[in-house]
This record gives sequence, C-alpha cells and structure tokens, in this order.
Amino acid sequence: MKESNETISAKMPKHVAIIMDGNGRWAKARALPRSAGHAAGSQNFRKIARYADKIGIKYLTLYVFSTENWSRQQQEVDALMQLFEAYMKEAISDFAKDNIIVNFLGDRTPFSDKLKKLMADVEALNKGKDGMRMNLAMNYGGKAEILHAARLLASEVKNNKLMPESINEQTFERCLYTAGQPSVDLLIRTGGDMRISNFLLWQAAYAEIVVCKKFWPDFSEYDLDHAVEEYGKRDRRFGGVK
Repeated sequence: MKESNETISAKMPKHVAIIMDGNGRWAKARALPRSAGHAAGSQNFRKIARYADKIGIKYLTLYVFSTENWSRQQQEVDALMQLFEAYMKEAISDFAKDNIIVNFLGDRTPFSDKLKKLMADVEALNKGKDGMRMNLAMNYGGKAEILHAARLLASEVKNNKLMPESINEQTFERCLYTAGQPSVDLLIRTGGDMRISNFLLWQAAYAEIVVCKKFWPDFSEYDLDHAVEEYGKRDRRFGGVK
C-alpha cells in the first residue's frame, strides 16, 4: 500500500547534520595525496547539498573543519585553506543561483582576512532567499560553542541584563551558533567510525545516528536516501518511554 505524501513528509528529518569523514582514507586507497581527497569531498558536498534541498530537508549542517583540525600537518592545513578559498569564490557565482541560505558556524578569528571576507560575501548572497538553510561548520567544536554561549550569558548576568535563575534551555540556545534553528533530527557520519567527534554536542543530544561505511567522496544521493529511510523507521522517545 502506497504511503500518503503526508505520512512520508512526517518521516522526513527537518535538520540533518553530516560528519563528512574519510577524505584522507579515500585518497590513500587510491595512492593520491590527502589534498586530492579533500578536493573530491568538496565536489561531492555540492551534489549532496543540492539533493538535500531537492528532497525537502530544511536544515543541513556539514562538519567542514574542526577546531582540532589545526593540529594536522601544516601542508595539509594550507591545502585545505586554499581549497576553502577556491570554494568560496565558486560559491559566490555557483550557489548564487540556488535558493539555499548559506551560513558559517564557528570562530572565524584564525582564518585569513581574505577568507573571512569571502565568507561574508557568500553570506551576503542570502538576501531574498527562503530555501534550505545550510550551515558550514568551520573552525567549529561543540565544546568551544558551549563555552562561547556560556560566556555570552555570563556577560549578560554581569551587566545585569539577565538573572542567573532565569537561564534555561531556551535562553542558552539563543547564544549558540545555530540560534533560531531546530535541534538535529538525523546525524550521519561517513567513513565508518562510531563517534561524534565534538560535533553539535548540544543540538544533537537526541539525534538519530546513522553511520555509513563509505568515505565521504563516495557518499551518494542513494546513501542519503537510505539514511533518511532508516531515520523514518526509528522510534524517537527523547529519553521517555512509549
């Protein structure tokens, strides 16, 4: 019996987050430099983002570069920064044609002035758009985000703008990078590892997790469909009992 569109829609996660892991291992398996894996992953990201928008996902958050990634070899970090710059330039002309709202999560301070300007230019393209909101987590860490929110609230308390006893989940969430956005429904990790790697620790507290063994450059539209289908089979209890 065919399901109604209403039933299918009810099973569609509103907010999907993806840990795009495995670029380096993808390259190693092909005797290529790690930078080639990152380049392939960047190309795949565009395809998956557009497909997510097409199937009705409203919020998509992608783990692009973590606060811990700075500890990688300098040659790889430099290659990633060059790739980010190239992507931003392409996005200014490429994603300008799409009805996708692009935002960046994380601390931009360590990035070059050139990259920070390009990020601002990409976000400036959001005016007039009302499609899927895509968050790119760059220099992002879940612990760092929570500390950032705590400092903002502490400052408000210090300046007598907020009473400590009035702090609740809602006031805390307005200080997160994802303020105004819903919690993560579905968290996908590629590459096969079974960990969340300091990603969206608050927002993904009750997310359903699907791990795909494929490396990110090989993750396809079919794999996203499969993850969404798996999500639809889950019984979400949010800590309660049904």
